[in-house]
Amino acid sequence: MDSKPDTIKISATHKEEIFATHANLHVTVKGSSIVNGAEAMKKAKEVTMLLEALIRLGIKEEAFSLQGVHIEGASGVLLKSSSAAYRLKIRCDDLNQLAEMLDVVSSQKNATLEQVEWKYSEDEARERGLSATLEKAKAKAQKVAAALNVKLLGVYDFIENAYDEEQPARTFQPQAMMAKRGGGAAPEPSLGMDIQHSKTIYMNVDIWYRISEFM
Repeated sequence: MDSKPDTIKISATHKEEIFATHANLHVTVKGSSIVNGAEAMKKAKEVTMLLEALIRLGIKEEAFSLQGVHIEGASGVLLKSSSAAYRLKIRCDDLNQLAEMLDVVSSQKNATLEQVEWKYSEDEARERGLSATLEKAKAKAQKVAAALNVKLLGVYDFIENAYDEEQPARTFQPQAMMAKRGGGAAPEPSLGMDIQHSKTIYMNVDIWYRISEFM
């Protein structure tokens, strides 16, 4: 361990909770035909049915992107009868619409919601967290110095650490979709997931202050 003579080490921590600003829905759509590239968004029947339903909800076309196409064939040979699985990413900018978007996805028999990816605006929260942590460290250093009857002369070394802890997201339950499609099981089935999401950002600093001799 490096020696830091004539110093005191001060550690301080702070946490900031932030809420998701938008979300990406990752959806797989089973298609009865193979259409490659961007054309899949217009010519794959099952895909267009889902997108049209979401557009009627008010979702803009630029919110949809095709992530990949997986070709499925029973014999391992590409035939006209082969089907495809289309992997889509759908951006939800207004989280107030998320429940309705999930409802639309669940109503499409060929669509499966694989994941809800939560997105955050972290820069401002990290800046606030760092400022608050530094203020705590400064106040603590002044208190310690006064108790030890020494004077703070400056900063010898400084280390900053930051990490975040996101709430574990519960997975989407296919049973809820089946109950809704079947009708009669439950008028408002639980989706088994949160539609509001947050995470906590933790800031930590270790500061070595140079100190005077005892006064």
